[in-house]
Amino acid sequence: MIRVTVFVDSEHHYTGIRMLGHAGLADDPQEGQELVCAAVSALTFNMSNSVEQFTDDSFEVEEEEKTGAFQFRFTSDMTSESQLLMNSYIFGLQNIEEEYGEPYIKIRFKEV
Repeated sequence: MIRVTVFVDSEHHYTGIRMLGHAGLADDPQEGQELVCAAVSALTFNMSNSVEQFTDDSFEVEEEEKTGAFQFRFTSDMTSESQLLMNSYIFGLQNIEEEYGEPYIKIRFKEV
């Protein structure tokens, strides 16, 4: 299962994410798990690359392919462009969770 923690500030802006796991590691493989893993990966790397390409905002990324660990967090104030990219990213993840749910992906929100 992919476990996603979305970090939210007091103004309800998404300020980062932490992700751990793989959709494809379920004990009982089911149809759709590879699709979920690929979709989440594509959304995640597109968001990170888009922030880098289209904004001047500072951020940190840590990743470990074997465990599926990925952490992204802004290290400076976010521009409206980054807020839009994060809103779009979280919207996409929520759509995947709504469509496939457990045992593939679980999203939680944590105020920081």
